[in-house]
Amino acid sequence: MATMTVKDVPEKLHRRLKARAAAHRRSLNSEVIACLEATAGARRLDPDTLLARAASLRSRVGGHLTDSDLSTLRTAGRR
Repeated sequence: MATMTVKDVPEKLHRRLKARAAAHRRSLNSEVIACLEATAGARRLDPDTLLARAASLRSRVGGHLTDSDLSTLRTAGRR
C-alpha cells in the first residue's frame, strides 16, 4: 500500500475528522481513508437513467406534490 502525507490540515477540519472517527469507532487514518474512498469512488450519474428513474417513481406516486405536501413530509417523524 502507498503512504501519503497531508500537510497544513486546518484545525477545524482535523477536529471534525477526529469526531467522525470516534463516532464510527475507527482510527483517524481509517476515517480519512473512508472519506477519500467515498469521494474518489463516487460514480457519476447518467442523466438519462436518473430521469427515467424519476419518471418511474412519479408514475407510481401519481399526481403532483404541492409545497404543503412537501412541508408535511419534511416534518414527518421529527416530532
